[in-house]
Amino acid sequence: MPVNQLSAYMNMQKDALTGRELEASVLSRAGVMLKQVQDKWDDPDRIAKLTNAVAFNQKVWSYFQTELSNPNNPLPQQLREDILNLSIFVMKRLYEALSGPDPEMLSIVIDIDFSLATGLRTKAEDVPLPALP
Repeated sequence: MPVNQLSAYMNMQKDALTGRELEASVLSRAGVMLKQVQDKWDDPDRIAKLTNAVAFNQKVWSYFQTELSNPNNPLPQQLREDILNLSIFVMKRLYEALSGPDPEMLSIVIDIDFSLATGLRTKAEDVPLPALP
């Protein structure tokens, strides 16, 4: 999905999903996009698909950075700091994946995207995360 379609995708999903479910859905999509590139690394259009998947991930993680930097964010300070640090790591790996393409460089970001999506889908947590716009 092209980056400029992120808003359209999220708006379409908003009516049917809670904020956490929407975030989980977007993170899952981000992970799937990277995984598809990784699985088809030798495709002739890999660079375009990699660039698109990385841009989508960057947009998602940039949103989290913005929301978590807001002093009015309801999450505990330590959790916000931990996720912000994770987002910095993810962004660094995404840039590295573009500059020195290696399919294994995507694995950690794919794992993080899917792990956070899974965590967001669990109902055990009572603290709501900020919803994507």
